[in-house]
Amino acid sequence: MALLQTLISLYILLIFARSILSWFAPQRQGGAIAQVDRALFIATEPLLGPLRRALPRPGGAAAAVDFSPMVAIILLVIVRGLL
Repeated sequence: MALLQTLISLYILLIFARSILSWFAPQRQGGAIAQVDRALFIATEPLLGPLRRALPRPGGAAAAVDFSPMVAIILLVIVRGLL
């Protein structure tokens, strides 16, 4: 159980890091930040993509706010607490 809880905590950190990094544009296409951004996308999109499609868009289709990371973190914290 402890290993699974630790993995969930690490995944929460990945989602958080992706959210923070999304505030900044990568400087170059092949730079280190762009590579980190791509790795975080690959690791977190399997959870965030379906959540993003399932959640209603606040304020219409043009809204720039993505609540899927927040919902994913809340769900993961609940799951971690149940273990």
